[in-house]
Amino acid sequence: MIRRLYDWTLALSAHPRALWALAFVAFIESSVFPIPPDILMIPMIIAAPKRAFLIAGVATVSSVLGGLAGYAIGAFVFEAVGQPVLDFYGKTDSVLEFNERFNAYGAWAVLFAGVTPFPYKVITIMSGWTGLSIPVFVISSIIARGFRFFIVAALLWKFGAPIRLFIEKYLGLLFTVFIILLIGGFYAIRFL
Repeated sequence: MIRRLYDWTLALSAHPRALWALAFVAFIESSVFPIPPDILMIPMIIAAPKRAFLIAGVATVSSVLGGLAGYAIGAFVFEAVGQPVLDFYGKTDSVLEFNERFNAYGAWAVLFAGVTPFPYKVITIMSGWTGLSIPVFVISSIIARGFRFFIVAALLWKFGAPIRLFIEKYLGLLFTVFIILLIGGFYAIRFL
């Protein structure tokens, strides 16, 4: 099933309305869809390098808006379903403690998930569930998703098709290492 979704998503890149398809995929990927928008972005940018930054902008805006949909899923589904179950089992206090811890580092969680291969949709839903500040969520999402999509666009714009394999295989790992080093640097400055 995932392979069929992947192939379907990739085929959209050649569609005359590929930019709209990208907006749709970036939107739903941020809350429920398993295939990242990069699958559409890469062939679209290779085919039209002059539109690289427009394509990255559409992916960023759509992804952040989709992230808000994921946030709403976490905020409203939890209230309707999760809260009564937790009340029944007497675990409401545990959830409140988790929410406080998550929200203390929520901006970092959104940045990490928005840039790395970790599923961004998990953090969008968790952010709504824990009640992370919406401005913090939106700003972190814009920074993370913009960074991710504009780096991909810039690499493809500059180097073209030869960089594609590097992006598909290693860029997620490099983003992960970068975020870990960034957080480690802040930690070192604060505690050392």
